[in-house]
Amino acid sequence: MNVNFYATLRLITGKKTVSLDHLPDGVTVREVLEECFKLYPALRAELMKNDQEMLGHVHFFVNGRDVPYLPDVLETRISRSDKLDVFPAVGGGSGWGNGW
Repeated sequence: MNVNFYATLRLITGKKTVSLDHLPDGVTVREVLEECFKLYPALRAELMKNDQEMLGHVHFFVNGRDVPYLPDVLETRISRSDKLDVFPAVGGGSGWGNGW
């Protein structure tokens, strides 16, 4: 199973993709995240409000589907062939109001 991290989260992991091939089929999204937190403890504060809730500005996708919209949210079971993408909020503006 591959977990892809984007933007500032790559500064914590030091890489784009973390391979978790040792995890069995049927683990939950939460269990995958917990495994990532074991490898990179600083990720927890960037991704989770507490042990139960995702921070609102972070987006998790399983095979392109936004985790909050999956039937079991973080308890959704996934397989080793699935892909988890993790995006932090990215701020910025178009610059249109600054004379561009």
